[in-house]
Amino acid sequence: MEVEVAAVSPELSPEEERLLIRDITIAAEAHSKEGDNFFLIAQRWWQHWVDYVTQEAVSTANNGLSSYGSYHHESVSSTSRRPAAIDNSDLIDDVVSEVSNVEIELHETLVEGRDYILLPQQVWEKLYGWYGGGPTLPRKAINTGLSQTDLAIEVYPLRLQLLLMPKGERAVVRISKKETVSELHKKACEVFDLILDQICIWDYYGQQKHALMDNMEQTLDDANIQMDQHILVEVLSDGNGSLDGGCMSSIQENGCNEKDSLSIIVEPSRSSLSIAENFSTNNCASRSCSSEFSQSQYLTSPSSELDNNLHITHSITTRGTPVGLTGLLNLGNTCFMNSAVQCLVHTPEFARYFREDYRQEINWQNPLGMVGELALAFGELLRKLWAPGRTPISPRPFKSKLARFAPQFSGYSQHDSQELLAFLLDGLHEDLNRVKHKPYIRTNDADGRSDEEVADEYWANHIARNDSIIVDVCQGQYKSTLVCPVCGKVSVTFDPFMYLSLPLQSTSSRTVTVMVFNIDGSTLPTPCTVSVPKQGRCRDLIQALSSACSIKNGEKILLAEIRGHFIHHFLEDPSVLLSTIKDDDHIVAYRVQTLGLDSTYIQFVHRREEMEPGNNSSSTVWKPYGTPLITPITCDQTVTGTDIHMMVRTMLAPLVQHEGHQSLTLRNSSSNEENDSRDTDSDSETTTSPVMHLQLLDENDECIDLSEEENPINLASLASPIIVFINWSKKDLKRFDIHHLENIPELFKYAPAPKRTRGEPLSLYACLDAFLREEPLVPEDMWYCPRCKEQRQASKKLDLWRLPEVLVIHLKRFSFSRSTKHKLETFINFPIHDLDLTNYVANKKSPQCQIYQLYALINHYGSMASGHYTSHIKLLDENRWYNFDDSHISPINEDEVKSAAAYVLFYRRIKVEDAAISNGALSCANPTHSFSRR
Repeated sequence: MEVEVAAVSPELSPEEERLLIRDITIAAEAHSKEGDNFFLIAQRWWQHWVDYVTQEAVSTANNGLSSYGSYHHESVSSTSRRPAAIDNSDLIDDVVSEVSNVEIELHETLVEGRDYILLPQQVWEKLYGWYGGGPTLPRKAINTGLSQTDLAIEVYPLRLQLLLMPKGERAVVRISKKETVSELHKKACEVFDLILDQICIWDYYGQQKHALMDNMEQTLDDANIQMDQHILVEVLSDGNGSLDGGCMSSIQENGCNEKDSLSIIVEPSRSSLSIAENFSTNNCASRSCSSEFSQSQYLTSPSSELDNNLHITHSITTRGTPVGLTGLLNLGNTCFMNSAVQCLVHTPEFARYFREDYRQEINWQNPLGMVGELALAFGELLRKLWAPGRTPISPRPFKSKLARFAPQFSGYSQHDSQELLAFLLDGLHEDLNRVKHKPYIRTNDADGRSDEEVADEYWANHIARNDSIIVDVCQGQYKSTLVCPVCGKVSVTFDPFMYLSLPLQSTSSRTVTVMVFNIDGSTLPTPCTVSVPKQGRCRDLIQALSSACSIKNGEKILLAEIRGHFIHHFLEDPSVLLSTIKDDDHIVAYRVQTLGLDSTYIQFVHRREEMEPGNNSSSTVWKPYGTPLITPITCDQTVTGTDIHMMVRTMLAPLVQHEGHQSLTLRNSSSNEENDSRDTDSDSETTTSPVMHLQLLDENDECIDLSEEENPINLASLASPIIVFINWSKKDLKRFDIHHLENIPELFKYAPAPKRTRGEPLSLYACLDAFLREEPLVPEDMWYCPRCKEQRQASKKLDLWRLPEVLVIHLKRFSFSRSTKHKLETFINFPIHDLDLTNYVANKKSPQCQIYQLYALINHYGSMASGHYTSHIKLLDENRWYNFDDSHISPINEDEVKSAAAYVLFYRRIKVEDAAISNGALSCANPTHSFSRR
């Protein structure tokens, strides 16, 4: 690993370096596009440089102490020295590979913001020119969506294992998933010193031939090439560029399209044999089929009758062959549907129901249903999948019905298996709803009744309108508690659920609560809770608040730290790390008008009279309290006392207690006698408008009373910030609802998930804890408070009240934002046996133990755009697990069930006596027992 020596830096001061890098960064980020190079730089070196170039600004700030509440951080203990050469050695994996051609490899577990920073090329070149060092680690920006702005930096390009046959040579290459198959051909030729006409390349996933990679314009992402998979490079035998006999034979076995596809299912050697007549030589193996298919082959005719799902009559079947091991053909990106259908088909309650006479329960008139067609199509498909024989079935009739009633699933694009599952369960419920005429039911208030009584009433009302096999098997009940952050109103409801969507607690983000003050007086101060990157910067918090508050053109969010009831400083530098903000810091946000660079702020500080300490007399002094308010002004703006009174009148308008006091009269209260008489004259209270006392802090730090007059105030002579005191009399404190000014929420009110050690798997119980933790509603899902008569960002707490027989758990692996789509590859440690939820049920009067056993799950492999779905299913009669991969089914061991690909989990409740004989340990001996696994 070569590291260049440090270059000689031009004669620039630290401040000049900082400003130059800042300007280059802003320009580069504004014009970033697909294909641009970004460079990794070690976080440790970067932080050293940031400390070096910001020390002058910190030192200057520390010399500017103010006697009016502007406190600053302590001076740095020593001046940061200029960094040595750039050192990225912390990012490099020094493990020596057996393959000689491997380039510099990064550590596998690097995290942006913690281990490294990504710099635009222009920034890297400038820093490298000043400091030298290395090694240089460039990465390209790739497009991750339909929009040209959906960009991501591909820090870890595809690493592919090339295998050259017949020589048996190996090589490892890195290549972007957005590169074409043609580029992979060129790279293989470079590595093995071949020419393009001499080779053909195969998708060799799992060391099995799947597809000839001959579509040169197709991207590797579209070809579903995965990280660390094998690629087979075959050398042609003749010199004219044609395929040899071996390659042609492989194409005949593997190169056919889906229309003429022939599915193969691999079974253990004890399995029976069922071979169709009219076997065609033009057939292919399914993509993930094992090459060792000589043990047992189940073949179907490739004729057009395939879509009719006809069962083969000329077959040999051994007595006692287990049923339920029939695959589904992939019609083209239908693995998402096949995996969900197989899990439902192998749910024992559904398998029994749909193999009996379910037609009598079809609701033909339900306007919310599909006039029974979806239920009939699913029932027919289930019966064929449970019929004897192993011939894979085409789900085309079922997919046609599905597309008719859910156009979003039409065509042959990839979709989310969980979204399909949710639609299917809801559609089957409506088609099979035993309630033919839904009654109108009015929900009654709790009126002091017990939770048990209210919950039972909610459930009875639900069943009166929704009664089906789906409800019987899959639906449970939440207890949902909402609390208004302003008036404290509590609302409790009991709602049904079909499945649980659990968040995967990521340490990459945290929740921040900030009080937002609207200086135009249009709304009350409102707490706003947003999610920001844990390693993010102030710009991330400002953007999140701007989005939550629907900031308009000409407005902006201004962050400020409050100390001692004064503004300590404004957080105007967008590059400041959020990690520098302490948990107990008081941060507020002001929604202000955007002015030019030549502008400043008037800071309005609240004061009230308090007894002077240490003085036996009854004298009082003015003491600051509450949260200051601000108003932006231009430095050349002419301001009068009347203008300042009008600013205060506008900002305080929402705080007026009664309609009779909406019109505020603010005047100079230099006459203390008048103030005193006003405070004591109760007879004139109803006829006297509120009078407020304002004082301006002049250049000599003396307070000057402000009256409503037109004489201009010389702002240029005043020190920045300009401070105006609002002195609140006892009468004024009664006329206004000032608690909005007094209570600033804690910045991190909602506790993060418990910290895990590095490498420790995330428990399913931890995900459930996070799901049930009290959290604020997202800004776009505000709650209408019936007491405040306004939309509020209430806190919400969910509890499990009633659990179903079959519990479906969705692990939320996919996250979306305005510019990125991301999949979490977190490994979740979920129980296969004895998932004990007894202590999670809020209804403590329920005597039933809530112990569940896993019987099926949906897996998702790969990226969001080109992933692949499979399912693991346990045949309960055999007590054996199988992998269902479209038409290919193979037995697996139980220890293969858990993986980071698990996406949707299916659990069945088991009886206590059954739990005692399961493979896991019985844990529900006593419903009130406290479980350590939580």
